[in-house]
Amino acid sequence: MAAKRIATIDSEVCCASVLAAPLSEADADDLARMFGALADPVRLRLLSLIAEAGEVCSCDLQEPLGKSQSTVSHHTKALADAGLITGTKEGRWVWWRVVPERVQALRAALK
Repeated sequence: MAAKRIATIDSEVCCASVLAAPLSEADADDLARMFGALADPVRLRLLSLIAEAGEVCSCDLQEPLGKSQSTVSHHTKALADAGLITGTKEGRWVWWRVVPERVQALRAALK
């Protein structure tokens, strides 16, 4: 009988691979929240725009997405609630950044 291989994950990552071992309820809830936030094409595009820029003002996200400020705000809130991005408010605008360890957790879960 072949030995079961368990993937090694980075100690910075909060969630184990879904293939390496059964997930705890907390890890499953956390991953579902993150993957759920990405289950929308606008949010996927937002995350990629923010990741590419490193940091981007919410005012600069309307044009590339072709969406209103209220729509951009709705989608950035969903990504932020899932912990995938974080923002700093400056005046009436928010500057968004990707949270690298959360994106790494998604990668690790799919290994």
